[in-house]
Amino acid sequence: MPVWKPLEVAQPGPGEISVRIRACALNFADLLMIKGTYQDTPAPPFVLGLELAGDITACGEGVGFATGDRVAIYAGQGGLATHGTFQAARAIKLPDGVDYETGAALQIAYGTSHMALDYKAQLKPGERLVVTGAAGGVGLTAVEIGKIMGAEVIAIARGADKLAVAKAAGADHLIDADAPDIRDQIKALGGADVVYDAVGGPLYEPCFRATNPDGRYLLIGFAGGVPEMKPNHMLVKNITAIGFYWGAYYQFNPAPLRASLETLMTWADEGRITPHLSHRLPADQVEKGLDLLRTREATGKVVITF
Repeated sequence: MPVWKPLEVAQPGPGEISVRIRACALNFADLLMIKGTYQDTPAPPFVLGLELAGDITACGEGVGFATGDRVAIYAGQGGLATHGTFQAARAIKLPDGVDYETGAALQIAYGTSHMALDYKAQLKPGERLVVTGAAGGVGLTAVEIGKIMGAEVIAIARGADKLAVAKAAGADHLIDADAPDIRDQIKALGGADVVYDAVGGPLYEPCFRATNPDGRYLLIGFAGGVPEMKPNHMLVKNITAIGFYWGAYYQFNPAPLRASLETLMTWADEGRITPHLSHRLPADQVEKGLDLLRTREATGKVVITF
């Protein structure tokens, strides 16, 4: 389990910045890292916390930032601390109208949905979008961004309370994840042109079977388990399966990722998107925050503040 201990903050080298961390958003990936099953789990010991926001306290050479700048950073690790040193290439300035909690919470969830729907699936106005896990930290952003992009959104979540959260985010139609006729309900609404599947598991088959010919099926996450996929069915219906892992773009093609984040920060500054922060917790309640993710009690993001 995570423990608190004092650590020395490294001085920034070329291309690095040191940051006084003000907020860190928790993610399901943090739980996987604790178990050592996440695809990018660092060698232990390490500091949890993938995405953060704070103030720059020192700059290395050639970073394009200044001391005192407010920034959001997708660090991959190190966010659950009061200070840290990070690659400047992973930082983006916070607009004046975006607070630290929003800046931290916006990156992975909104970044994943915006890049998946815009850059990968090329969602068009008027298309029908199905979102699984629609009240979760990532799924909720897909509902919101899908509406901004002009789609008709079908939200799938478990229970009336979570469906109400998805409706408040803009969903046009609601389906309970425990319903026995999910495929039939989607088909009755006209079928799916794009599926944003953040759950997988037993939801994959009814959503895939309700996908229209020439549709796009986004594989975002497998919180419900890795589904058994049938490529021959994709072939017959001309369906494109799209695997998408947002964080990997920093390794091989960061330009579209940074462009997406800049768009999202502008939208947040303009009030077009507002991350749903399920819980804001102080640093001594990190375990509570992780438990909220572990038990799936959170609707939206859990943010730790320093």
